[in-house]
Amino acid sequence: QVQLVESGGGLVQAGGSLRLACATSRIIFSISNMGWYRQAPGKQRELVATIARGGSTNYADSAKGRFTISRDNAMNTVYLQMNSLKPEDTGVYYCNAVTVGPDYWGKGTLVTVSS
Repeated sequence: QVQLVESGGGLVQAGGSLRLACATSRIIFSISNMGWYRQAPGKQRELVATIARGGSTNYADSAKGRFTISRDNAMNTVYLQMNSLKPEDTGVYYCNAVTVGPDYWGKGTLVTVSS
């Protein structure tokens, strides 16, 4: 069974920082484009950032300039460094792995930004 395990969420004040991590198996990590999505209360899940196997990145407009996605191929882990957090960044953050077959999702980690 494929597992994506997120960590690093928590409560932070506006303007603060958090770093999320998502670990998976070596096989899945090596064949996947990875991404972070979030779901705010009462809203649909939305893209935050993606990183391809080759390292190219893509960000939602709301994340540009504040968030950085990266991948550690040795650790089979993708990170999301979030700076200058805003209350509207509050939500459950999900890790996603896209392969030529099925997509995989983690269970999510909650980020709460207080004003």
